[in-house]
Amino acid sequence: MPETAPGTPPGTVLPAAVLFDMDGTLVDTEQLWWQAASELAEELHRPLTDQDAPEVLGQAVEHTAAHLHRVSGTDLSEAELASRLGESFAGKVAAETVPRPGALTLLASLRDARVPTALVSASPRRVVELVLSAIGRDWFAVTLAAEDTPRTKPAPDPYLAAAERLGLDPAVCVAVEDTPTGVASASAAGCAVLAVPSTATPMPDGARITLLGSLEQADLALLGRLGADRAV
Repeated sequence: MPETAPGTPPGTVLPAAVLFDMDGTLVDTEQLWWQAASELAEELHRPLTDQDAPEVLGQAVEHTAAHLHRVSGTDLSEAELASRLGESFAGKVAAETVPRPGALTLLASLRDARVPTALVSASPRRVVELVLSAIGRDWFAVTLAAEDTPRTKPAPDPYLAAAERLGLDPAVCVAVEDTPTGVASASAAGCAVLAVPSTATPMPDGARITLLGSLEQADLALLGRLGADRAV
């Protein structure tokens, strides 16, 4: 684990690294993704309902496009739907990127304590770059987008890749997520997970999954305890 940096309360155990999801976790873009999917679904004459949430929230563009193709019966190809979804979402993110409450404060405390962080997103690289332009690139030692691993969330690949690039065992890393899809990905990689839901969707259960209402409630001490509590 990192040594305690100047300004860190004495005795604080620091996490080895913290791996952050992006949409809905650090920035309030999950609602923009839902809007993009919902608008396209309306055009396909098959409005989204709460039953569609698992196929939209936290999912990659291609996954949601395949879902809309399947449930709408449209003649448009999955590739065309994915392209339209991606364009719509990118436009919304470019126009409105708002950090989640407590996100930048937590990132600042990790930077000051010299704890390495990674951004682990299921969004396309161009959307990740738009968000980084808005909130700053220097928060993260590593950034991963949907294109950067063979499989994206809920597969463990993104979190495994982030830990590998940081030179760490995933078991000592803490992942911060907001959707069941992301929690499943991080858990499958072996990370401890801090889940801060952006919607009312129920989270998976697990010995190393901790639930908070907001990142404003998270601090170095909590993240350190989660990272130290390895599964046996």
